[in-house]
Amino acid sequence: MLNHAQIWQAIDGFAARHGMTASGLARKAGLDATTFNRSKRVSPEGRERWPSTESVAKILAATGASLDSFLDLVSKAGGGSGGRSLPLLGFAQAGQGGFFDDGGFPVGSGWDEIEFPGTIDESAYALEIQGDSMQPAYRDGTIIIVSPSSPTRRGDRVVVRTKAGEVTAKELKRRTAKTIELTSLNPEHPERTFAMEEIDWIGRVLWASQ
Repeated sequence: MLNHAQIWQAIDGFAARHGMTASGLARKAGLDATTFNRSKRVSPEGRERWPSTESVAKILAATGASLDSFLDLVSKAGGGSGGRSLPLLGFAQAGQGGFFDDGGFPVGSGWDEIEFPGTIDESAYALEIQGDSMQPAYRDGTIIIVSPSSPTRRGDRVVVRTKAGEVTAKELKRRTAKTIELTSLNPEHPERTFAMEEIDWIGRVLWASQ
């Protein structure tokens, strides 16, 4: 028998499978962006709310997915498999204080969540690209999975946060004990060189939605 948690886990997993947040999936389907928000899943009185069959039909039509693919996620949710929830934050928020510790690990409150359908580094989290400064590699709305604990080497795509609060996604060109050189993903933006003392933390990009 299907239960409330299974259905909503499947919605989250379906969004992640298509490289979107639950809000992004709702928008793509022509629904209100808050349709699948966690706050909408239980009424203020504590009554469980279920997604309508119409909303499920619309997300299937918008993504071109089959009903079977959605039901497969429902089944996995029922078995307790199929991925796990990752903290999710927008790039603008990532530049603010209180969301990361000194090592770039997610802390504090204010994080949303995204269901990632697969195994991933336990310390990983998700960032949603905002704007076009990282095109063509990462477009507005792209979700990237970042690991603060994975080692980085030349050629890796990384997310860097400076002590001044700037957060950007670049390619690691060179790193020494004193400096770090970064190549911009957008050819219209120049390469950047920072003194290591300017860097707050560096995280390796493990995955990006298409």
